[in-house]
Amino acid sequence: MKKLFYLGIIVFVALEILGVYLIMPFPGSQRSNNVDIAFFFHSWRWVFRAVLSILILVSGIAVVKNSKLHLLAVLPLVLVAFLTNFQFAADRMFREPNEVIMKSAAESSIELDRQIVGVFKDGEARAYPIQFIAYHHKVQDKIAGEPILVTYCTVCRTGRVFAGSIGKETVTFRLVGMDRFNAMIEDSATRSWWRQANGEAVAGKLKGEKLTEFQSKQMTLAKWLDLYPQSLVMQPDPAFADQYQSYAEYENGKGGELTGRSLNSWEDKSWIVGITIKDASKAFDWNKLSQVRIINDSIGGVPVVLVLAEDRNSFFAFERSSNDDVFVMDNDQLVLGENRYDLLGLPVGHNSLPLKPVNAYQEFWHSWRTFHPDTFTDTE
Repeated sequence: MKKLFYLGIIVFVALEILGVYLIMPFPGSQRSNNVDIAFFFHSWRWVFRAVLSILILVSGIAVVKNSKLHLLAVLPLVLVAFLTNFQFAADRMFREPNEVIMKSAAESSIELDRQIVGVFKDGEARAYPIQFIAYHHKVQDKIAGEPILVTYCTVCRTGRVFAGSIGKETVTFRLVGMDRFNAMIEDSATRSWWRQANGEAVAGKLKGEKLTEFQSKQMTLAKWLDLYPQSLVMQPDPAFADQYQSYAEYENGKGGELTGRSLNSWEDKSWIVGITIKDASKAFDWNKLSQVRIINDSIGGVPVVLVLAEDRNSFFAFERSSNDDVFVMDNDQLVLGENRYDLLGLPVGHNSLPLKPVNAYQEFWHSWRTFHPDTFTDTE
């Protein structure tokens, strides 16, 4: 019975550690695709816990009769269970705001040079400072009456906005961990796990399906309010003042090994702008974009133009009518012949059709190439 008692404790501790190790950024854990294994242990964790608890209890009764000192062996189990389920649980480490506080530009306390992820729908605009969503990882809100899920992964530098519903059902989401350094979230309806970088379900009942993505943009708050002066702006939740402070310089590239920027091009932590059109993807070097401010290119045979505003932080992408249309920049306007367009792609002083916007994402190079393995680069 003594062997069964200690075997039960060892296996219990090992499974608790493994369940966290596979979905958190521990050494070696994120270098391969462990999602299916992690999801299996997560789904069956209470069965494993119940069986092992019975084994430990039954064998422990006999063992303790000989010496109560054997009870001390349970202490590591309790400690590990506490650490893995509370200290190292993703949704305990990065909590949601108690309330999503939104204010107008006139009432906002956010500095204008702060970078935000902005979303616009049906005449309503909302801006979410990266400093805040970098800590929370996800914020559940509404725009134009529709639920949305605003997400951000600091290790991948990925900001995405998805519908806060699956089909016609509004759901809630919780942060569960990471998949190859990218945040994973779980929906309350099916308990499926979703990858933040592209909204794809990587495990569970809905595996292979994708959340509906909203068009979003990353830029400075000043530029966002210039384009959308009636926008509401997310304000800090006072309960997380210390956590926000730790991300004060993140948007500028400062951070640790996992979140800091490499100033060189095409290294793991180099910044790129990634664009996907249909099934084709391309990564553009941020350093190059910073120098030239405008890149005319094509992705999957579709001509595009990528531009950087004068603030050197706000970027935009649009489709071009043909490869013969070569845009240039004049201050913060795109110029094609005698026609000018603002950074929303709207014509300035003429009646031409507006440019079609394209989702473009600032991201770490290692993240983009991991989740877009067939991507091209602007060096090709």
